[in-house]
Amino acid sequence: MAKEKTKRVPISGKCGFYYERKLKKSGCDLIIGVDEAGRGPLAGPVVAAAVVLKGGRFKNRIDDSKRLSPRLREEAFREITRKCLFGVGIINENVIDRINILEATRLAMEQAVSSLISKISIKRYKHIHILVDGDIKFNTALRLTSIIKGDAKSKSIASASIIAKVVRDRIMYLYDKIYPEYGFSQHKGYPTARHKIAVRKIGLSFIHRKSFLSD
Repeated sequence: MAKEKTKRVPISGKCGFYYERKLKKSGCDLIIGVDEAGRGPLAGPVVAAAVVLKGGRFKNRIDDSKRLSPRLREEAFREITRKCLFGVGIINENVIDRINILEATRLAMEQAVSSLISKISIKRYKHIHILVDGDIKFNTALRLTSIIKGDAKSKSIASASIIAKVVRDRIMYLYDKIYPEYGFSQHKGYPTARHKIAVRKIGLSFIHRKSFLSD
């Protein structure tokens, strides 16, 4: 695929539609927000989501997923998935160990965008632009803008952060039923004291990222 055109955007404003409105004024007719969840855990996949907002009105709070409680995330997730177009990419721990977490995150984002694009008639749109959280770059033929802390600045990115987080949490709840001794339903694979103690006591499970625990 062709390499993307990327630019940096300074931090400014609250989580809203500033970037979306600016892009629409410049002629963009489709804006995709992209974010991920799960770069830091010791176990489980990294999940990315891509979202196209169909409107600007939400009953639930749409914000950086880290700012929302689990209940508020679930409520926002249901509304976003009902009202918006979205795609999800999931890269498991084996691939993460093989290609490293940064490359796995890029791959998850590429999958999420491809999944979303497959749901629309792309020929209808002349100017498509991606807004992605952080300073990460991934292969795409579409124009791309990276926004530092974008999940707290852009509603499109915030929506993607919510979908990615909820999908990943649900995966970890399922893994908790398979490996209840690690407490995945509580820490979602992140390196909490309880999780580290369980690893030292029990050893690694099949979903642990061996490259994260090699030391």
